[in-house]
Amino acid sequence: MTLPTALIADDEPALARHLQAQLAKLWPELQIVSVARHGLEAAEQIAALQPDLAFLDIRMPGLTGLEVAQGIEGLTRVVFVTAYDEFAVQAFEAAALDYLLKPVTADRLTRTIARLKTALSTPAEPQADMAQALHQLQRPATSAVPKLRWVRASQGELTHQVPVDEVLFFQADDKYTCVQTAQKEYLIRTPIAELVAQLDPELFWQVHRSTVINLAQLQGTRRDEASRLWLRMRGHESELPVSRAYVHLFKAM
Repeated sequence: MTLPTALIADDEPALARHLQAQLAKLWPELQIVSVARHGLEAAEQIAALQPDLAFLDIRMPGLTGLEVAQGIEGLTRVVFVTAYDEFAVQAFEAAALDYLLKPVTADRLTRTIARLKTALSTPAEPQADMAQALHQLQRPATSAVPKLRWVRASQGELTHQVPVDEVLFFQADDKYTCVQTAQKEYLIRTPIAELVAQLDPELFWQVHRSTVINLAQLQGTRRDEASRLWLRMRGHESELPVSRAYVHLFKAM
């Protein structure tokens, strides 16, 4: 019998260790295959290891737990861990498997484990519906934020004022976000989640857990032999992948 596997993602090491110790005590059969320190690492480890479960802190640098969940392409089931009730309730109602409030108590974790064991006894299915629900969940808050027109971005020792309408795409890269124009690549420290909240949602679409494109700079789309969707941007040689959660955005094209 194959033992269940899980990933824990939390930017606070003490809290990650506490949850890992609690799980070891209450569910010794569960194998923790990775403890990620931020959202990007969590996304990479989930894609590489395909654990049965992912315990995701909602507020993490790089990518939030919600964004990591959006980008899951496989069969990993999600449990959100949060100190904020409103986020936990929203995440749960948006089709998350379960959620835990910090500090995680043994009683609450015991109930969650019972629910997880039941869920793991049935065949898992791709969670595109959950990813789309989470995508919609994060959009309403953007309307009240003034739309970004310029980005102060670094290139070497210089700081540039880059008009957002010249940006082909933004792409998260560990501690930084790449700002790609047709001519140059710049770096900023603003996480993708904050950029999405400041950009015009009619012009800038998130197409992957780490990528936001400027729709006005989209040259075309292509499907490969595996039916994955790829985007071609004007003035840029490399294609950008579209994750399953966002493919529906391009159906009318």
